[in-house]
Amino acid sequence: MTIPSLMLLLFAVLSSAGGQIMLKHGMKGAAAAAGHSGGSVALRAATSPWVVLGLVVFAVSALAWMATLAKVPLSIAYPFNALGYLLIVLAGATVLHERTSMWTWGGSLLVVIGLVTVMAGQQR
Repeated sequence: MTIPSLMLLLFAVLSSAGGQIMLKHGMKGAAAAAGHSGGSVALRAATSPWVVLGLVVFAVSALAWMATLAKVPLSIAYPFNALGYLLIVLAGATVLHERTSMWTWGGSLLVVIGLVTVMAGQQR
């Protein structure tokens, strides 16, 4: 895999994770606003800057993912999504203040070990 392909792949994964965090933050606020003053959660979400920005970032990540798939075999590219899962767990715990357990961190570690294993097998 070339350095530009790796950078594109990492951008796709990072922007996807970032978009998910933005969507979660926006939806949390939209649900709270709808619960507090009534109205539709869907309408609150549609007008939430975080939800709209999250959708835009997620769309950019989808375009980056398609460009990645044009250059990198799926058997190499797809395991990199494991990094996205790890980033989401980290951001959920630190940015969104979600509770995590040792099981969550242990499972995340296993996912990363799986990614390393796949990449090591590709180096042969």
